[in-house]
Amino acid sequence: MVERHQHWEDVYSKKATDQVSWFQLHAASSLRLIAESVGTDAHIIDVGGGASVLVDDLLDAGYRNLTVLDLAQSALAVSQARLGERAQSVRWLVGDVTQVELPVAQYDVWHDRAVFHFLTDPDDRARYVAQVLKSVKPGGRVIVATFGPGGPLQCSGLDVVRYAPDALHAEFGAPFRLLKHETEIHHTPTGKEQEFVYCYCVRV
Repeated sequence: MVERHQHWEDVYSKKATDQVSWFQLHAASSLRLIAESVGTDAHIIDVGGGASVLVDDLLDAGYRNLTVLDLAQSALAVSQARLGERAQSVRWLVGDVTQVELPVAQYDVWHDRAVFHFLTDPDDRARYVAQVLKSVKPGGRVIVATFGPGGPLQCSGLDVVRYAPDALHAEFGAPFRLLKHETEIHHTPTGKEQEFVYCYCVRV
């Protein structure tokens, strides 16, 4: 975990947030899927959401119960500075999603864009899924986006696991009923295309 933590601290300390490959000006797909799922009083956690603008978009849309979790304090600091006083209305958590202490049956929505595909160790993936089972309410929505079969083999110098929709859903198993999946072609700041697969599930 220490090496993983230091890697991401280095990334956000050395690169501007709009120069990392996963940067989005607006998290349109994520925001739409969340808006389809719940009202503005829902409890939402954005996993690996450090410097992402999703929290801005959610606040702009009137969502009030937001948590952002990231391994890198430096990434969270970017969002906090960007939001200014509005950052006080968000709960910020620093930690590894596979190990951090999360509340039981707290969240109506679990959102993760581009964390799960970094978990190349099956034990880490099992711990991740256990965290989702623990902290998402029955009937809550789970939105996880990873690189698809046509996506890159590495990101930020790290190996990743690419997933077809069925394979991604299979990692989570029977406690999560697949509602739908989508494919998105993300354009990086350098103009490259990356295939993302979004799986949208309900915690049964």
